[in-house]
Amino acid sequence: MNLTYYGHSCFLLETGGSKVLFDPFIRPNPLAKDVDVDAIEADYIFLSHGHGDHVADAVEIGLRTGAELLGMVELLSWFTDKGLKTTYQMNLGGTARLPFGTVKLVAAAHSSSLPDGSYAGLAAGFIVEAEGKSFYFAGDTALTYDMKIIGERHTLDFALLPIGDHFTMGIDDALVAAEWTGTPKIIGMHYDSFPPIRINHDEARTKAQAAGKELVLLKIGETVTL
Repeated sequence: MNLTYYGHSCFLLETGGSKVLFDPFIRPNPLAKDVDVDAIEADYIFLSHGHGDHVADAVEIGLRTGAELLGMVELLSWFTDKGLKTTYQMNLGGTARLPFGTVKLVAAAHSSSLPDGSYAGLAAGFIVEAEGKSFYFAGDTALTYDMKIIGERHTLDFALLPIGDHFTMGIDDALVAAEWTGTPKIIGMHYDSFPPIRINHDEARTKAQAAGKELVLLKIGETVTL
């Protein structure tokens, strides 16, 4: 499977012949100004919660590509009125079976509302299983003891964790989350986009190395094979 980073918490996963876009926030992100949004294709769009820095480009990309949306029922209901395909309206603990694998919604400790103030249900994360691999996309979250359940129920190959602090976990709590979920590899997200979440990359890598974890900080536009 291939993973491309478009900044903040936005990634494109290519697996099993499908393209899955997570939390599209590209055009309003000055760090992602060189990304060609019109060239992004998606079969599915996964939304962790309703904040603008996670859904800003969902309508544009969803209408252009015809992608099917997956996320909390209240969140997706808002996008139904926008003309998008809100096929997978779910709630915490539920599992969707898609052509490329399975996706389970898990708890995230964070607020959630839409850009117009509408209620967006609970914030969530995803456990994705595809191509014989399993990974955790945490969404925006604080460190929570529920992450121990993930480690007990799943064998993760990697985890996408927020590390920017201020609005979510910082690197110290993310390393605890990595330990509790049992992942050897962290792909960092939700950092550097705004002044309050700018991080010291070298310091974060040093802390991860000391904790026995691999921390991957992708460049915007970079693709890795996992």
